[in-house]
Amino acid sequence: MSLNIHSSELPESERSLHEFWMNEAIAEAHKAESLGEVPIGAVIVRYGEIIGRGYNLRETTLDSTAHAEMVAIRQASIALNSWRLLDCQLYVTLEPCPMCAGAMVQSRLPLTVYGTTDPKAGCAGTLMNLLEEPRFNHRTEIIQGVLQEECAELLTSFFRQLRRKPPKS
Repeated sequence: MSLNIHSSELPESERSLHEFWMNEAIAEAHKAESLGEVPIGAVIVRYGEIIGRGYNLRETTLDSTAHAEMVAIRQASIALNSWRLLDCQLYVTLEPCPMCAGAMVQSRLPLTVYGTTDPKAGCAGTLMNLLEEPRFNHRTEIIQGVLQEECAELLTSFFRQLRRKPPKS
């Protein structure tokens, strides 16, 4: 049984709630962009409160694991004093990569909501679906396409501007 739902299939009230939290993830993505990082943002919500925030920091920290989701997961785990993120929802502007999808499964996140698909590394249904892999002991429900156009435009405009910059000498 697939737990992968497109946001257009949700009732308006539920879709509005997911859009509210996705806007928080978009705000995090703007923080990454202001640092020259790829604009990807994430928040983790528990009982209507953000307990973890993250944005892409790979270039800034020279850390290949400093993806928005990983930063948010670490912060949420500290907030809960637990590696288990039960009763939490993760909102991220871009479909999770294999590393982040694996971390979501390992942290027992019950719901992942993402904005736009990642045709190069998406592991929540595009290239593969690690979040719902039946051989794992935990699966994560997925809602995709929340504020898809806004999330996609963040990335499109960032890479468009990057291509316009003259090369460093």
